[in-house]
Amino acid sequence: MPIKDQDASQNEVSEDESQNEEKGQEKVTKVKDKSQKKKDYIKWVDFNVTYQALQDAYQWDIKTHKQEVKLNWITLLAYLASRNGGDFSNYKSSDMQTVAEVLVNRENTLEDMTRDKKYYNYYLEAYQAVLGGMVGDYEIEKEDESGERIWEECYGLKAFSPIAGGFAYDDYDDFGKPRAYGYSRPHLGHDMMGQIGTPVIAIESGYVEALGWNQYGGWRIGIRSFDKRRYYYYAHLRQNFPYHQDLQVGSKVKAGDVIGYMGHTGYSSKENVNNIDTVHLHWGLQLIFDESQKEGNNEIWVDCYNLTRFLNQNRSKTYKDSKTKDYYRVYDMIDHTIQ
Repeated sequence: MPIKDQDASQNEVSEDESQNEEKGQEKVTKVKDKSQKKKDYIKWVDFNVTYQALQDAYQWDIKTHKQEVKLNWITLLAYLASRNGGDFSNYKSSDMQTVAEVLVNRENTLEDMTRDKKYYNYYLEAYQAVLGGMVGDYEIEKEDESGERIWEECYGLKAFSPIAGGFAYDDYDDFGKPRAYGYSRPHLGHDMMGQIGTPVIAIESGYVEALGWNQYGGWRIGIRSFDKRRYYYYAHLRQNFPYHQDLQVGSKVKAGDVIGYMGHTGYSSKENVNNIDTVHLHWGLQLIFDESQKEGNNEIWVDCYNLTRFLNQNRSKTYKDSKTKDYYRVYDMIDHTIQ
C-alpha cells in the first residue's frame, strides 16, 4: 500500500498498516540457546513475497546501483513487510515505487522510516537469509561481436534457475501439499516437471554438504551457501547417472554450474529405484539461523514458487560432452563470494 498522504506527509503510518504490523508479531518467535553463551535466533519464517514484489525491488536495486542514493532490494522488501505484517497478497507495484521515490528523492531516510517499525529488523534478517546470495558483483564470460570470449564485470542477479536454459519444464505452487509416503507430511519444496536427463543447475554458489541416496528424495544433492544460512536441496535425480561426475561431498560449486540430472528416483529404501511416477526436480530451500535447526523438528523450509519464477530470468546455457556424457555450462563465471 502507498505511504499515507503521499503529498502531505510521506512518513505517516496508516491505521491499516499498524494493524498489519501486528500480524508480524506471530512470525517473530525466537528461542534461546541454552549453551554457555545465550543467544536469540529466528525460529520460523513465512516467505510470502510475491514474484512482482521481488521483481520490482530488484529493478530498483539495479536502477540505483551507481546513483548517489543506492537502494537495496532486500531492505525495500523488509520495509514493506514491516508495514504489511509479511502479507504481500495485496501488493501493488505502486507500493514499491512510492517508497523508492521517497528515498531516491531524499524526502526521508530508511533509518527514519523504520524507526517505529518494531519488526523491521526481523524481516530484514529473515529476507537476508532467503535472498542474501542472489544479487551482487560478479564477472561473466560473454562473446563479443567477433565471437571472441571476453570477461565482463557485472552487478545484478547472480543466482540461476535450477533448470538449464533451453530445457522446458512445468510447475505450480505445490508447497505444503500433502505427501503420504512413509508418513503423512507437507511438501516442503517446489517440483519442476520435465524430461529425464534435464541438466540441474546450482542456484547459488556453495559447497556440497550431502550427496547420495535418501529413501524419500532418491538420489539427491545438498548444497550449503558459503554464509551457511541457506541449504539447497535437489532431489529425485536420474537413475544410474544422477550427478555431474566432478561432484563429491566438499566440492565447491559456482552458481550456474551443472550439478546433476532430472529423474524420478526415490520413495524406496533400496538405492537407485524409480518409484516416483512423474519425472521432476524437487528443490527446496532451508534457512539455518542456528546449527540446531539443520536437522530435526526445528527445520525452516520456505515456499520457493515465486523465487523460481524470479530466477527464471537467469538460465544457465549448457552443452553436452559426447565422451563423458556430462553437461557443462557454456559461459563461466567468477563469483567473488567463493571461499
